[in-house]
Amino acid sequence: MRKYLRTIAGYIGAFAIIIGAWALSSWLIDSPALPLPWAAIEQFFVSLPAMVPQILISLWRIVVAMVIGTLLGLPLGLYIGRSVRADALMAPLLYLIYPIPKVVFLPVLMVLLGIGDAPKILLIGIVIFFQMMITARDAAKAIPPESVTSVRSLGATPLQIATHVVLPSALPEVFTALRINTGTAIAVLFLTETIAGSTGIGFYIMNAWSRLDYVSMFAGIIAMAAMGVIMYEILNIIELRMVRWKAQKDR
Repeated sequence: MRKYLRTIAGYIGAFAIIIGAWALSSWLIDSPALPLPWAAIEQFFVSLPAMVPQILISLWRIVVAMVIGTLLGLPLGLYIGRSVRADALMAPLLYLIYPIPKVVFLPVLMVLLGIGDAPKILLIGIVIFFQMMITARDAAKAIPPESVTSVRSLGATPLQIATHVVLPSALPEVFTALRINTGTAIAVLFLTETIAGSTGIGFYIMNAWSRLDYVSMFAGIIAMAAMGVIMYEILNIIELRMVRWKAQKDR
């Protein structure tokens, strides 16, 4: 209970700092492009009924992409991390492909798949896939050999070792990657919705910008920020349930 209270207090303090810095910047700049925070917050609640469908569309795209990227990248990364041969084969390929910014493939995906949900979900999924695979690979490689040897000596099969040793050992790093991926996914989503499409909270923000409606634009930014915070905290809650030993250690 104390941990939740500390989290709430931390958010309240951070919110107060952000509002204070925002208000000070607005007064100093004195431009319609940077409205006062309470004006944007008021507009957020006024526009919320209109933004909810756009938020749900964006959430759908992010969740589907993160699920696909994680389900593909996690097992492959764990396998590469535990297989010397697979790592020797895949590591050079990863070193060549991973640094390439995946957003450059958006025009190609738009040509092949159109401007609907498919290219947006696929692009975000590709980004998540590589980040998750790299994290899972490094987490699997870091598992102490004696942890695997002791279980193998008891007659455990490769599948049992993967299920009861490798995956649990990698879960803390996996959830860290998922939280990082949330911010990355939202950033890529914003780019895809502003370039290719006419729906989603990213499009809502850019549409308000094109109409010089800066208050509504910042209301949309608040909505996107809130969406990210909620997803981040949901992952925290899931981690507390699935990685109980880490939660007890952090107390």
